[in-house]
Amino acid sequence: MADDAPLVGVLVDFAAHLRRAGLAIGSGDVLTYCAALAPLDPTDLLDLYWAGRTTMVTRHDQLPVYDRVFRQFFLDEGEALPEPVRLALRAGAETRSVLQVPATEPGTEDRNEQQAQLGLVGSDAEVLRHKAFAACTPEELAGLRRIVARLRLAPPRRRTRRTAAARDGRTPDPRRTVRAMMRDHGELSTLHWRRRRLRQRPLILIVDVSGSMADYSRSLLQFAYSARRATARVEAFCFGTRLTRITRALERRRVDDALAQAARAVFDWEGGTRIGASLDEFVRDWGRRGVCRGGIVVICSDGLDRGDPQMLATATERLARLSHRVVWLNPHKGGNRTFQPSTLGMMVVAPYVDTLLSGHNLHSLEEFAALLPELS
Repeated sequence: MADDAPLVGVLVDFAAHLRRAGLAIGSGDVLTYCAALAPLDPTDLLDLYWAGRTTMVTRHDQLPVYDRVFRQFFLDEGEALPEPVRLALRAGAETRSVLQVPATEPGTEDRNEQQAQLGLVGSDAEVLRHKAFAACTPEELAGLRRIVARLRLAPPRRRTRRTAAARDGRTPDPRRTVRAMMRDHGELSTLHWRRRRLRQRPLILIVDVSGSMADYSRSLLQFAYSARRATARVEAFCFGTRLTRITRALERRRVDDALAQAARAVFDWEGGTRIGASLDEFVRDWGRRGVCRGGIVVICSDGLDRGDPQMLATATERLARLSHRVVWLNPHKGGNRTFQPSTLGMMVVAPYVDTLLSGHNLHSLEEFAALLPELS
């Protein structure tokens, strides 16, 4: 608790500034603010902003005042930044976070002011998006992970055999139509319709964590974590020399805790590579149970396999038959649109892969996220 004392002092000082700006902030509101921030990251400006906004703002007309005081107090806009704030935010200065301030009253502020960015931006985000993970410094990787953690994916959907009531369609709904006729004394005034329901396809992510993928595996696992947060129909696996299921590990609230739990579950992290044996184990133990039936299987690997090529080809062929689509993310592809596989592993799986992407930087992961809904 002694380590939290400086942070509590900062929050109390921030509440005092809000009080002087005209907001009715009591000691109970400050205690609620501290309690709301306890399970969050106090070095994250997003957590600081939203915890205070949800606990100390009670009316809509208070939002402009809160935003202005927050920028002045935490971001040194118009006033000197207090020394305790520097101490509290020192741990977060290594990362790069961008916070979009929500619009307050429409028309009361300039459009650019409504979209003002709050954060510690150490480098151009656009440059980082196109920079390969292998070429990024630890500080840049930390900034990219914060962006990847906030990606929201739209999983592909498929039409089921079941139908649901709809405003229009090709299939009439006799029951609803007859009921409407009975209410209108036998007159056919409205023809009702039904449409086939949509259901999310399963998404299965299989990530290579061997030594040759050391520069990319953590960022790809971060992407798997974001996918798991977006939909429950996601299964995640890691492999080096053997397959390990990490779906439950990715259910942790904090991404660092989830990745640490996944790393503890995988005993051959950054070791050898046996893609064929791992995919064969997945098909036998999980694929035949229906995990990937009708789903999108995404394999993240460079294709450097030390095992039997025939086993790799057979496992990939069976996987293609069981799943709806097979997507392969190979970081060696990079931005080369005319990329031709040169490793033996990639050449034997090429006939069974529907889509080959790179996954070597943030921009390529965003392209895959945009392509995902079209794989239905």
